[in-house]
Amino acid sequence: MLFDAHNHLHFAELTPHFDAILDDLQAIGLAGAVVNGTHPDDDWADVNALADRYDWVLPSYGIHPWDVGQRPSDWQDKFTRQLSASPRSPVGEIGIDRWMTDSARPDHPLLQDVVRAPYAEQVEVFTWQLRWAAAHDRPATIHCLQAWGPLLEILRSSPLPARGFLLHAYGGSADMVPAFAELGAYFSYNTSFIDPRRAKTHAAFRSVPRDRLLVETDAPATPPPEPPYLLPSPTAGSRPLNHPANLVAAYAHLAQLRDHPLPDLTAQISANYHRLFLAL
Repeated sequence: MLFDAHNHLHFAELTPHFDAILDDLQAIGLAGAVVNGTHPDDDWADVNALADRYDWVLPSYGIHPWDVGQRPSDWQDKFTRQLSASPRSPVGEIGIDRWMTDSARPDHPLLQDVVRAPYAEQVEVFTWQLRWAAAHDRPATIHCLQAWGPLLEILRSSPLPARGFLLHAYGGSADMVPAFAELGAYFSYNTSFIDPRRAKTHAAFRSVPRDRLLVETDAPATPPPEPPYLLPSPTAGSRPLNHPANLVAAYAHLAQLRDHPLPDLTAQISANYHRLFLAL
């Protein structure tokens, strides 16, 4: 009974492999997955279609910071209509990203088609979506890169969903975990964190309260360093795609990291997933 707290199973890169992916997900015991849309015109309909086909898919809708710069002019109306029509859906993926604006090189391949919205514009769109989630008590899934301090200040000054919110692929410090947890944060351990070079992230996840732990793949992004499941990249010479069944490796590594028996950790994460995402 494994749960993927964050992925993009609808992305086109996974489509050619979809039948094999479903077989592998059944084999590892996947019981539920939050599938995140990032743009109302580009992929929300695909997320919705996937949820209509599979009852273990929990559809989530938001505007990702990388999509803020090309959001439609009527994005707020589309957001409100979509979430109102999907009463069990979380809000997400939403957030802020200073890596994109401050650090990423101009020709970075991940950002080739991205209109890089200024940080202030990202904050405006993020906080509007977060306030909506709070007003309707929907869990929110938050993306953050190189902006953990600013994110904490935003969360401290904004209404928040009473049920909590997810810090997807938490990359902040161990010192910040208590402050985020006090505000209602859950923290998801990502497949890429299996990398032994992620010592600071490992330290942070050793300090996360048991009742706030989740696990995610972010597939097809962020593969583990040696994925047990492989999918060929559509671009020759590129790193393999992250297979959603690599979730099982993230569970195993987190159990080892925290010195928890895997069955105990699996049961705890199941309870946490249901509390945040399913107890509507």
